[in-house]
Amino acid sequence: MRTGQCSSPTRQGPAVQEPSAPLRELADRQLIHEVVLTYCRGVDRLDLDLVRSAYHPDGVDHHTGFSGPVDAYIAWVEPLLRAFDGTQHIIGNHSVELLGDHAVAETYGTAVHWGSPADDARLNFTSGFRYVDHLTRRDGRWAIVERFAVREWTRSDAGLRIAPEADGPRPGRDGSDPLQDLTRRVREAARS
Repeated sequence: MRTGQCSSPTRQGPAVQEPSAPLRELADRQLIHEVVLTYCRGVDRLDLDLVRSAYHPDGVDHHTGFSGPVDAYIAWVEPLLRAFDGTQHIIGNHSVELLGDHAVAETYGTAVHWGSPADDARLNFTSGFRYVDHLTRRDGRWAIVERFAVREWTRSDAGLRIAPEADGPRPGRDGSDPLQDLTRRVREAARS
C-alpha cells in the first residue's frame, strides 16, 4: 500500500500527493535559498550584476537608509560597498512559505564589514539581520519582488582585526577571488 492511502474504504486518510509535488516544493525551496545566496555573493564579491539578478526588474528593496526600486538600490549601495575592503554575509536560519508562484521567506544572517583604517567603527562592524522577502516565480525563475533588510543589531569591530599569520589565498572583489579564478579554470577545462 502506498503511503497516504487508506487501509479501509470507510476511513479517510491524508490525501495522496502526486510524487512530483513534494519534489517540486523541495526544488522551489532550494531555488529560493539560492536567490538569497546569490544576493550575498554579489555583495561580498562586489558583483552588482549578480546582486541585481536576485531581483525581478520591478523589485523593491528596503534597507536601513534606503527604500526604493532595485536599480536605485544598486546605485545607492555601490559607493557604500566600495568604501569597505570587504564584506562577508553568513546565512543561518531560512524559512519559506510557498504560495503557488509566490513565496515569503525569512532569512537570518550576520554581515561582517571591514575597511581601512581598521579603527574606524563606520568601516569595521558586524550586524545581525533578517531578510524578509516576497519572491515570485516568473517564467520559471524565482526572484525578489520586495525585500525588507531588517537590522537586528550592530556592534563595532574597530581595532579588532589582525593581519593573517602567513601567506595564503585572499579574497578579491575585482574578479580575482579564488572562487572566480577556480570557476574560470574548471569551466575552461570542462570545455576542452
